[in-house]
Amino acid sequence: MISEIQNFTSQLMMYPYLQSALLTALLVGVICGVIGCFIILRGMALMGDAISHAVLPGVVFSYMLGTSMFIGAFITGVVTALAIGFISRNSRIKDDAAIGIMFTAMFALGIVVMTSLRGTSVDLMHYLFGNVLAVSSVNFVITLIIGVIVLVSVLLFYRPLLLSTFDETMARAAGLPVKWIHYLFMLLLSLVTVASLQTVGIILVVAMLITPGATAYLLTDRFPVMLVLSAFFGALSAVIGLFFSVMYDVASGASIVLAASVFFLLAFLFAPKQGLLFKNLRRPEKQSERAA
Repeated sequence: MISEIQNFTSQLMMYPYLQSALLTALLVGVICGVIGCFIILRGMALMGDAISHAVLPGVVFSYMLGTSMFIGAFITGVVTALAIGFISRNSRIKDDAAIGIMFTAMFALGIVVMTSLRGTSVDLMHYLFGNVLAVSSVNFVITLIIGVIVLVSVLLFYRPLLLSTFDETMARAAGLPVKWIHYLFMLLLSLVTVASLQTVGIILVVAMLITPGATAYLLTDRFPVMLVLSAFFGALSAVIGLFFSVMYDVASGASIVLAASVFFLLAFLFAPKQGLLFKNLRRPEKQSERAA
């Protein structure tokens, strides 16, 4: 393993494309981790899945028109989020059903159009499953811009986002525009999804939005600490996943997600307060105290 780490480090020093891949993966891991914390506490995991799948038509149509796929994906992501809210507000259909209808319909549209094209399936498959090693300098710059926008927005609107996440009723009573805060969050979620397309792909991006945040949630009760831990686990998963992708020639997006999943499993088992192992160890003590 030491020789493989040395080999990976030497390749990292030699090849600019690998440096771009590492920086992009790190950035995606951080912003996915930060936004993922809000997703978990807002109970919006299904919305994250919906946005990530709904961007596929935008990617395909952008490919057909020869324009930037980031723009097409962003537009379809925002349109889907607005459509879900419109359906749930103007019918008897609840949010979860509206999400299921919209994201499957948009994803199916993207699949139909993609399969109708000839000779382009391989290129578009990178956006389904991710290929961080194919990140260009332009993609890195776009990801960097999106990352800065997302992180700065979270810092600027931290208190409104925090209050509306934990207590929406109190946020309304305090005079905060909860509706517009929700739309701001949907915008940030769409941006993060777009930034993650090349790295982990449309299908796997929801894992990077949820898993690092869930890992951090098991390790702390303080939200600021949760944000830092989630960003850390997202970035570390990106580095480890990229390492295994390069060294063993496996899919980069899947490797990154598996690394994040391993961290979650370790937290699930060994977290000091919430870990399954420590809960089972404390259970006999509680039973003995009750008996006494």
